[in-house]
Amino acid sequence: MTAPVVPGVLRGRVAWVFGDDFDVDLIVGVENIKYYDADKLRAVCMRAFDPGFVDSVEPGDVVVGGRNFGYGHPHYPPLVALRNAGISAVLAESFSPGFWRGETYNGMPLVTVPGIASAVRRFDAVEVDWRGARVRLADGTELAGSPPSDRVVKVIEAGGSLNLLLREHARRKPSEG
Repeated sequence: MTAPVVPGVLRGRVAWVFGDDFDVDLIVGVENIKYYDADKLRAVCMRAFDPGFVDSVEPGDVVVGGRNFGYGHPHYPPLVALRNAGISAVLAESFSPGFWRGETYNGMPLVTVPGIASAVRRFDAVEVDWRGARVRLADGTELAGSPPSDRVVKVIEAGGSLNLLLREHARRKPSEG
């Protein structure tokens, strides 16, 4: 098996803290949810919240949400924009089921961590063990969440469901059809 696309422990900062019931379409603006061009999405990413957001993100940073993060339609461009900016994971109190399925399918670590939204502020340093659903804050506090299933770990390590399925089916011999 090849090395994971996503390291087991992510080290970065909290790039943004969203509240409860956050509709991810607002990350790029509803008028941009049909775009997939990386440059276009980078140009509009978080512009309504902080026009300098993309320039402040460092590789490995995470975003944090409250309850029901990803509420609304599960469109992919908002997280494409965040990935392209350097965001490595989303930590939230809970996720909207459609959003969780879609972004897990795309290989983004989504970590459910009760209390995370009130425990951090923007630019706080964090260390995230996404397989164990543990987040260590700069002061040493550790928050524990719900670890992903073995199958979800395989999906994330493969860089998404499509990559995992291609890898699994490539191992089959033609006679195994």
